[in-house]
Amino acid sequence: MKNTYKVVLVITLTFAAYFGLQKIFFGDVRSWLDGYIHFIGLSHFLTYMIVGLPLFVGLGFLHGVRKIPEALGLDKSIKKALLFTLLCTSPMLIGYAVLFDFDTEITIFYILKGSVIAAFIEELFFRAILFGQIFRFTKLGFIPAIVFGALLFASGHLYQSQDLATMFGIFLTTFMGAVLFAWLYAEWNYNLWIPIFLHLFMNLAWMLFSVSENALGDVYANVFRILTIASAIGFTIYYKIKRGISFEINQNTLFYKNKINGISNKI
Repeated sequence: MKNTYKVVLVITLTFAAYFGLQKIFFGDVRSWLDGYIHFIGLSHFLTYMIVGLPLFVGLGFLHGVRKIPEALGLDKSIKKALLFTLLCTSPMLIGYAVLFDFDTEITIFYILKGSVIAAFIEELFFRAILFGQIFRFTKLGFIPAIVFGALLFASGHLYQSQDLATMFGIFLTTFMGAVLFAWLYAEWNYNLWIPIFLHLFMNLAWMLFSVSENALGDVYANVFRILTIASAIGFTIYYKIKRGISFEINQNTLFYKNKINGISNKI
């Protein structure tokens, strides 16, 4: 249990440090970078990386600097992730193109911020670090590893709501989204590109067409979103059963695990 305590402590402290820096200094750092980098999308991304430095320091402490990409799952197949996620999100992309009007007022920065950067940063920080480090490198199971991160992730989207009912709907939608992305991340051998691209293409489909002003959406929007989610889950289950690959999330790993996965002698 010694390693479990160490990982949980390091991730908790470094994520708290990141969260504090993000809340206090994000706007000032981005404004400062905007003065030197005349491309707001890049300065927005770099600001996240700067305020997220405590997280990378923590990863370096746990695994060593050279092992950070492997510990995050950034060393896995991009091609496989791209093909899988394009297949799964095709119901949203095609369905929204048919049912909704294209948003002619959309900007490159809006796409970068709300789709590309949001997907990469949220999956990197919430799935690979806050969830992934605890689930992969401690004896804690899926449920205790995901609950706090999913709550925090869902809470971060509540600004989109204007009434209690919408707030509850957005919270539930984004909470379940966090669980889905974490499950896919684990079941695809911790290939972080899987949840990144799925998140990216789902956000992109939502943004390119006049679907909804928040993450909740109407009946038609959710029909195609559910089809995408069902495709991701169904294809993952089929792929693993077909190839005889055991499931990472099962009755023996829901709450507590008997062994710790490792990539480094430090863990």
